[in-house]
Amino acid sequence: MTGGDSDIPETVAVVGGGAVGTTAAYDLARDGADVTLFEAGDIASGSTGRASGICYDAFAEDVDAAVAQRALERFRAFDGQGDFELSPWPYVWLAREGDEKRADAIREQVPRMQKHGRNVELADLETLESEFSDLNLDDVAVAAVAHDAAHVIPPTYPPLLAEKAAEAGATVRTNTPVALSTDPTGVVVDGEDEVAEFDAVLVAAGAHSKQLLAAVDVPIAMKPYRVQALTASDELDIPICYDATGGFYLRPHPDGLLAGDGTEEVESDPDDWNRDADDWFVSDVSAGVEHRAGCSPDVERTWAGLCTATPDHDPLLGELRDGLYVATGFQGHGFMRSPALGEAIAAQIRGGEGIEPFDPTRFDGDEEFEIVEGMDVE
Repeated sequence: MTGGDSDIPETVAVVGGGAVGTTAAYDLARDGADVTLFEAGDIASGSTGRASGICYDAFAEDVDAAVAQRALERFRAFDGQGDFELSPWPYVWLAREGDEKRADAIREQVPRMQKHGRNVELADLETLESEFSDLNLDDVAVAAVAHDAAHVIPPTYPPLLAEKAAEAGATVRTNTPVALSTDPTGVVVDGEDEVAEFDAVLVAAGAHSKQLLAAVDVPIAMKPYRVQALTASDELDIPICYDATGGFYLRPHPDGLLAGDGTEEVESDPDDWNRDADDWFVSDVSAGVEHRAGCSPDVERTWAGLCTATPDHDPLLGELRDGLYVATGFQGHGFMRSPALGEAIAAQIRGGEGIEPFDPTRFDGDEEFEIVEGMDVE
């Protein structure tokens, strides 16, 4: 979809200080726009701060693969700036014996990924176990490995991009909740009556995007849903690993180990949800880690976060109506693709083309749909 008309917006409000919003603010400011970034709390205090920090380009669809590749390229460019560090590490996804549906899906995915230039392959299980001494693959039917993958600490990324945006001339306003105005296009700061007018407004407020837009009668087909994670002090010799049959992932972490999933396939209220992990999740994932890595994790911290779902599992990224843009619905893959998604929406706002399959106007906004886990292998 082609963004906007021939008039390139000069003043832009970005609502949301997560990974996508700060990236877009930086790219817009660097391109010469007069940008104001509004964040209701602190930078990275929302979903980004609770993300897993797993990054890979192992996607079978061509658009997804290209977006993920670009995201990794930009992450590498930012590596070592501020507190942000990218740790290259292989990503392995697997299906257990007896799970023929997911095993067949992995076998089918790999050649499609290779067709799009992804550095992935079906893994030799003995070789994989020899490379990672704590990884147990005794019950695995098939595994694949993506070599262009990495892990990061998510809350270190948005502050870097917000700082770079400010250096490029953007105004960054934290602890500043806002409401939207569509006549004229702008925002109303909490506690104020006057509309701050802008040529364009980007709503990149994660799970709150739907609420903000509904208040100005702009519905979107998105539902927030809850996921969970934990960290443990165990230092294990493992890859980034997704056990598709068990429905959990694990990765190295500065504390030792991070593991998670715990998806609740029901819509959550973005203002009223349980930020703590459930006992059943801690028990199930601890058992999964013991099964896959041979140790009962010494759990140090647990938490929950919100992801956002759409009917077709693709993001809502683009213009909703004149001057009003949205970036949400990332199905659990928002952080890992944020450098590319923020770049794409910034370019569209400045008159470029968006990512056509992600055009938010493909939906009316009142669609009925079920939430589906973003990481599942099908």
